[in-house]
Amino acid sequence: MERANDSAFSGFILLGFSNQPQLETALFVVILIIYFLSCLGNGAIILLSMMDPHLHTPMYFFLSNLSFMDLCLTTCTVPQTLANFKGKDKTITYGGCVTQLFIALGLGGVECVLLSVMAYDRYVAVCRPLHYMVIVHPQLCLQLVVTAWLTGFGNSVVQTALTMTLPLCGKNQVDHFFCEVPVMLKLACTNTSVNETEVFTVSTFFLVVPLSLILVSYGHITRAVLKIKSAQGRQKAFGTCGSHLMVVIIFFGTLISMYLQPPSSYSQDVNKSIALFYTLVTPLLNPLIYTLRNKEVKGALRRQMRRILDLRQS
Repeated sequence: MERANDSAFSGFILLGFSNQPQLETALFVVILIIYFLSCLGNGAIILLSMMDPHLHTPMYFFLSNLSFMDLCLTTCTVPQTLANFKGKDKTITYGGCVTQLFIALGLGGVECVLLSVMAYDRYVAVCRPLHYMVIVHPQLCLQLVVTAWLTGFGNSVVQTALTMTLPLCGKNQVDHFFCEVPVMLKLACTNTSVNETEVFTVSTFFLVVPLSLILVSYGHITRAVLKIKSAQGRQKAFGTCGSHLMVVIIFFGTLISMYLQPPSSYSQDVNKSIALFYTLVTPLLNPLIYTLRNKEVKGALRRQMRRILDLRQS
């Protein structure tokens, strides 16, 4: 990247919500609590999925990957954000910014693909239950997860390189709480129309295509649920599907509004608020909605607690 004109370029200044100090103080407490709960919930899912044989199924394999990814995403952005909100020094090194951009962008791409994979898994489980273990076999599960990670981070390599090689002409104030592609493009002192077109095209692939596949999968699931004779069974199934779709809509909706809208559509404060949803709220909701309400997970948690108590008593 063509950095500042002198050779003493030390990094970027993350402005965050520095124009509203009282808001930063309140956000510090809220973000810290959400981060703690998110780490607790996602960490519990990962440990339970590894320790309990009853959870060694394709669904929980995908969910543990989602939890690991959410842990990495929040840890990539939140500690730096909390440090900036609490202290006067709001700088991030050039290398730190590149690393943050690369990891956050890669994990975002992974989650988009992984959510569509999970929707396909649920479609097969509900609509073709007799063939489920034949279709969604362990080798396929591994291939799908590896594809999600490679696709997400492969895209991130390209996006990070294209974004961080733009000339800045001395600009180093990032009007955001972490390094993100749309914000970094605004710093460039050259025409970024080619970059914006490329970001729009890639975002369409990672956002619109997976979201369409998810909606189609849940459309088939809804049709299958309507055939259930038990009213209680239908209500339970719709409740589960509805909560899953709520998380999907929050995640994809906020990302679409950030990456597929013209840069001038929203004020930067609105963009920061939107970013809080897909970096903080969704990683908190994922374990609550997808996993911790399930009977299998509650049973696994009780078994592990009994096991711990038995070990202590012995």
